[in-house]
This record gives sequence, C-alpha cells and structure tokens, in this order.
Amino acid sequence: MTTQSYLDRRHDLKTYFDRTAADAWAKLTTDAPVSGVRATVRAGRDRMRATLMSWLPDDLTGARLLDAGCGTGLLSVEAARRGAHVVAVDLSPTLVGIAQERMPEDVADRIEFYSGDMLDASRGRYDFCVAMDSLIHYKADDLVSALSGLAALADQKVLFTFAPRTLALSVMHSAGKLFPRSDRSPAIEPIAEAKLSGMIAKDSRLAGFTQGRSERIVNGFYTSNAMELSAS
Repeated sequence: MTTQSYLDRRHDLKTYFDRTAADAWAKLTTDAPVSGVRATVRAGRDRMRATLMSWLPDDLTGARLLDAGCGTGLLSVEAARRGAHVVAVDLSPTLVGIAQERMPEDVADRIEFYSGDMLDASRGRYDFCVAMDSLIHYKADDLVSALSGLAALADQKVLFTFAPRTLALSVMHSAGKLFPRSDRSPAIEPIAEAKLSGMIAKDSRLAGFTQGRSERIVNGFYTSNAMELSAS
C-alpha cells in the first residue's frame, strides 16, 4: 500500500533530482572532473553498480529487467549490453532525458526510458528488478512496502540497496557534508541491516522471497549496502 509519507518523499525526490541537482548528478555520472567528495561518491557508486551486476547472469538474453530509479542510465546500458530488455524508470524527467540523450546506439532497441513511479505495474512483469540507491531516502516501513511492490513484479530476483546505520554515516549525514547546502539531497534514512532483514522476514507480502547475498560498499563519502531477494 502506498502511504502518504511515501508520496511526500517521492515528491521531494522528484523536485531535488529534477531541479536542484540535475546538473550535478549528470556530471557525477560521467568521467568529467569533480570535487574530492563527489569523486568518492562516484567511485563508490561504480563499485556498487559492479556488485549488483555481478549478482545477475552474465547472459541476460531474453530477460526483462526493471531499473528502478535509473538516473542517467548507466546500469540500464550495462544490462542491455548483456542482452536484457530494460525498462528504465526514474522520477526525474530531466535525468531520463539525459539518459535518452546518452543512450549508445548499440542498445537503443533494448532500453525503454520512462519518467514515473518505479512501482508502476502497468508495464508488465520482469525477471529482475534492480533498485540501486533509489530506496535509501524512504523510512523503513515505506522501504519495505516498496520492496514488496517490486517483488510483486519480479519472477526471479529483486536487487536493492539501503543506507546502513553506521556511526560514520550518521555523523556525515548529521553534518550535511555529502553535498553542498545548495544541492543537498533529501535526507537519507539509515537502517540497521539486522532490523531491515527482520522486517523483510516478517512481511507476508515478501513471503515468496528468500534473502540472499549482502555486501556493503564504503568509499569515502559513499556508504551503501546491497541486498539480494530471490524468488523461492
């Protein structure tokens, strides 16, 4: 069930990524020079994307994959180059527009970019749903509800990331040092892995999925934790 708190946060995120920080995030997802802080975030995101991709089959020919919160489309392109048909969704029309402009010709027929809600079920089912750093802004209950929505669309796996509750991450977030004040993102919602794991295990909507691999990526100002849910 979509809650008002989920809708409110989704609105905040759309405003942030579509207006306040679109240029910054567009630059972050290239190899253009960036500040030291953003360089660590870029490197961390590259490592996280590689981790999530390593949990998918090398050959995705014939598979449908949802890139939930696709941003400028880096993961979508990698999955398409493995043969997947990718439905790439992001709240920000601006970032989706950038992703479409950057889309390489060799995968243009295998990626559909849309602006909208990642939980929209109107585009059918998927073999894999991947949500990289797109759930980290939601409170725990909304995060788990979103996972259940993605699981309802997935036949094989849901791969996602969350912000782990660590002392270092809490200090950085409290100090507001991840980004300058002018384009700081809406608050990240850290959660302890054990708590999240327990909530997933108790949620009847996720009863058909088994928790699998978990891996934390820490690189300077970037800290995120990947988790795998596999259909039982």
